[in-house]
Amino acid sequence: MPACPGGHYVDQANDVVAVDRLLALHDEAVRAGSTLVTGAGFGVLATEAVVAKLCEGRPTPHRVRVDAVASVAVEAGALGAALAASIVDVLTTGGRRYENGRLVTSRLGADPQQLIFPDGESATSAGAASGELVAAHAVSGAPFVTATSALVPTAPLIRALLALLGRLLSVPALRRLAVDRLGRAPVKAAPRPRKHSWGHAVVEWADGTRHEGWLRAGDGMDFTADVTATVTELLARGVGRPGAWTPAAALGTDLATTAGGTFVLD
Repeated sequence: MPACPGGHYVDQANDVVAVDRLLALHDEAVRAGSTLVTGAGFGVLATEAVVAKLCEGRPTPHRVRVDAVASVAVEAGALGAALAASIVDVLTTGGRRYENGRLVTSRLGADPQQLIFPDGESATSAGAASGELVAAHAVSGAPFVTATSALVPTAPLIRALLALLGRLLSVPALRRLAVDRLGRAPVKAAPRPRKHSWGHAVVEWADGTRHEGWLRAGDGMDFTADVTATVTELLARGVGRPGAWTPAAALGTDLATTAGGTFVLD
């Protein structure tokens, strides 16, 4: 997507390829005087903003881990083609992490975490290729970065089958069939599984210093809508620097609180 001279752009992308490609347009956007913002939703901002907060006024950290745990109410109906395609893409992409500053392949479902939230509730999450990963690396500069999501299964048997399923769905005909069948699958209405959605980050420095923080939000989809609306409004008012950015990098960590989030930092 070429930068439009003087125009601005915002999306809700949350996969490695889409976020990385948008950020690669940075120099072109600067020349065009455009501000491009990718990942303007819960997944990227809720973790990126915590990392940025923990790194403020400190040297580049050695290691960062982020965990995205959205809590979303589900409406009855079909799953939908867009969400089905996203699920299949996660399976076929597999896992990713940064090692020595390089994006490398890892196993989908690696690094399972049992997270206890500040409000006493809990959830499990596991590694995946995500926009959170790219954003955490970009905002921190850390050479070692991992990202987990509560959307990735953590049961040992299912985790063992993810790689095989991903290889099967890499076959174009099987991918199309899976997206079609999954998209038409009925979904029952369900309340949010937890009171809050949480973005979490642990940042470590080479000298052993370690800081941890959280961003608390309500329904993950409502937060995403508020983030996108806030970013769009700010860009329309001329706030932000030319270039291609993730949300907090473009507009600061206060964006997360403006959209309804609350920081809980150590």
